[in-house]
Amino acid sequence: MTFLAIDIGNTRLKWALFEAGRPGAALLAQGAEFLDHIERLADGPWAALPAPDAMLGCVVAGDAVRRRAEEQIEERFDCTPRWVVSSAAEAGLTNGYDHPTRLGSDRWVAMIGARHRMLQQGRARPMVVVMIGTAVTVEAIDAEGRFLGGLILPGHGIMLRALESGTAGLHVPTGEVREFPTNTSDALTSGGTYAIAGAVERMRQHVQSHCGEAPACYMTGGAGWKMAPSMATAFELVDGLIMDGLLVIAAQRGG
Repeated sequence: MTFLAIDIGNTRLKWALFEAGRPGAALLAQGAEFLDHIERLADGPWAALPAPDAMLGCVVAGDAVRRRAEEQIEERFDCTPRWVVSSAAEAGLTNGYDHPTRLGSDRWVAMIGARHRMLQQGRARPMVVVMIGTAVTVEAIDAEGRFLGGLILPGHGIMLRALESGTAGLHVPTGEVREFPTNTSDALTSGGTYAIAGAVERMRQHVQSHCGEAPACYMTGGAGWKMAPSMATAFELVDGLIMDGLLVIAAQRGG
């Protein structure tokens, strides 16, 4: 029973076709399209794919983008689009948000994927789950699977564009991360990197203090590899944490 997983973020639509809707299922094909190019999917990357038996996705880019994706799914496949909406509880995770349905579905799905990964690796522990993308999210989960809360902050690109637009003479650089930057490009790149690293480290400290033990730490997202070397604590870098979460949810829901 083939399964199509879709993650529509703020910049790109990522998709993956699996042999089944369950954790550990073999990956058959995958790809990504910028949101401006969603209409290429049916006649492009999806043209030669076998039709999936089911699909499940998460979307944070808004209803208009979701509808464009649905049109491509319905044009190419005989498959009903289904989307995750954050809820009070699912797949072993309890949602501690003030209004559970307002939590971004990508954050919820990534946490579910991370918890499943942790339990596969050993005993239940608290977690910090970080997604590095257009925006950065930093989530705290206790050992019982309760989402305690999380941070949202700008990603590298947003930080640099804000400085460029608000500060005379500064331009988005191609700099390096340095302990002691001695040029403007490196200073900007290092400042953004350490701002994110500092927020993540503060959350890790909060979780350890609140839960009484060091958390398991996971990082995902398109720019995760850029951040990993600058973290104060070791994070396991997981490429497809949202796809992992979608597989867990699909299995829990029965396909």
